[in-house]
Amino acid sequence: MELENIVANTVLLKAREGGGGNRKGKSKKWKQMLQFPHISLCEELRQTTEKDYGSLCERQPIGRLLFRQFCETQPELRRCVKFLDAVAEYEVTPDERRKDCGHELINKYFNPKSEEDYVSEVEEAMMTRCAERLQLEACKELFKDCTKLIHDYLSVAPFADYLDSMYYNRFLQWKWLERQPVTKNTFRQYRVLGKGGFGEVCACQVRATGKMYACKKLEKKRIKKRKGESMALNEKQILEKVNSRFVVSLAYAYETKDALCLVLTLMNGGDLKFHIYHMGEAGFDETKAIFYAAEICCGLEDLHRERIVYRDLKPENILLDDHGHIRISDLGLAVHVPEGQTIKGRVGTVGYMAPEVVKNERYTFSPDWWALGCLVYEMIEGQSPFQQRKKKIKREEVERLVREVEEEYSSKFSEDAKSICKMLLAKDPTARLGCQGGGASEVKGHPIFRSMNFKRLQAGMLQPPFVPDPQAIYCKDVLDIEQFSTVKGVELDPKDESFYSKVSTGSVPIPWQNEMIETECFTELNVFYEDGLVSRDLDWRGQPSPTPKHGLLQRLFGRQDCCGNCSDSDDEPTRL
Repeated sequence: MELENIVANTVLLKAREGGGGNRKGKSKKWKQMLQFPHISLCEELRQTTEKDYGSLCERQPIGRLLFRQFCETQPELRRCVKFLDAVAEYEVTPDERRKDCGHELINKYFNPKSEEDYVSEVEEAMMTRCAERLQLEACKELFKDCTKLIHDYLSVAPFADYLDSMYYNRFLQWKWLERQPVTKNTFRQYRVLGKGGFGEVCACQVRATGKMYACKKLEKKRIKKRKGESMALNEKQILEKVNSRFVVSLAYAYETKDALCLVLTLMNGGDLKFHIYHMGEAGFDETKAIFYAAEICCGLEDLHRERIVYRDLKPENILLDDHGHIRISDLGLAVHVPEGQTIKGRVGTVGYMAPEVVKNERYTFSPDWWALGCLVYEMIEGQSPFQQRKKKIKREEVERLVREVEEEYSSKFSEDAKSICKMLLAKDPTARLGCQGGGASEVKGHPIFRSMNFKRLQAGMLQPPFVPDPQAIYCKDVLDIEQFSTVKGVELDPKDESFYSKVSTGSVPIPWQNEMIETECFTELNVFYEDGLVSRDLDWRGQPSPTPKHGLLQRLFGRQDCCGNCSDSDDEPTRL
């Protein structure tokens, strides 16, 4: 039995390392699997794609890169893009160096004598105001109005020219690939990592790119038996909507005969509960706790910006990635709060539910800030504020403590740590930090974060306090993960198909495009010229190449030319 676990772990580690060789986990036929269609096949996409500058040139990663490649062909546009990059660099520069960086930027881009770099699109009065404000304070938002002006300029004539260029044609080809059907054969499957509410979670790898993910399986019969359709669809739609460095991303959603599958960011570093209680003495030092608290705060800010209240913040739902950064996971209880409205619902985990939730009162985002207070307390103390670990306390008693009793603080808490916990754990939500109109900015403004550069944190530029061991598997042994029992007495019928089709929608644009860039597929495939001529797939004079026909003998006896999307492709590792 131990051998089975060793084999499962070895195969997973091998896949995580890229499987050896130069392909970094890609299939032998990955270029065939990601072959661009001829541009003439993208006309329907051209007609149906909304011509929105923000979406096509800023938010979609491949669109952003292609628009910038287009701008590189014209000096005045290249200058604008260089200025935008310089401002982005200024915003993430450490506080002590930001003023010097600002002066360099002004001298380079606001100086009429600097012909090559001078951005004439910015009004002189605005340039003067920026220079004057820089003398007083090098605030991160100094050039905000300037960048808006540049984007306004780029979004008119340059954007219209881009839509008529080969760069936009190439974007349509990428979108065509992005929209291809997703099936179980898009992935290689690896060992089970844990259990979700409706089925197992296992590691998987995209055959075409080598990118590793976690596949959360929602068994169709189990969903139906527990009437979990709306919960499953809600989680899928929220994951799809949120694009945050601090929340797990949904990259693909597909179905098999028995299950709906959500393919999510793979977090190899284990959860915070494991690290709080199983890595030596319980709890973290304050520096480590505050780093994680800052990243969680950013994740909550991104959720709340989309008007989503999370409602299940606890250590086991906070996962670490390979580099030691955290992401919020398991959005099964998250819900959208309509603008100007409040909601109610007694949901969450005992000990982390806010007093207003326990009392079944109405709320918006206040429960998340309460739970952050519980989590900061637990990370420092090594114990939850209202429950003792491994000590059975009745639910009613925990809820009484939450409603009525003040938490106690040991000598592990500095004055700042004690202060932020007390402010987040205010029983009255109207007096709670984060709930007085400023949201996350109130929390970020607490003195405990005085040395935290949130711009750099949000750009992923700060070094985490702990980096997981790349050779470790931070989850239970395969045989220790309890298996689900067979669901009996439930039959699937055709009317369920409507629900399945809402969940299994294929690739999610931003994560899919990021995958293409991160795995270097974009760089390798994004070729515009072959031997000095425009590549054939972009040449309107050419036509799509017909599929080569095999002769009778080849069809009968030859090896079929596999696209690599089939489970019997010749280069796949052992499936477990």
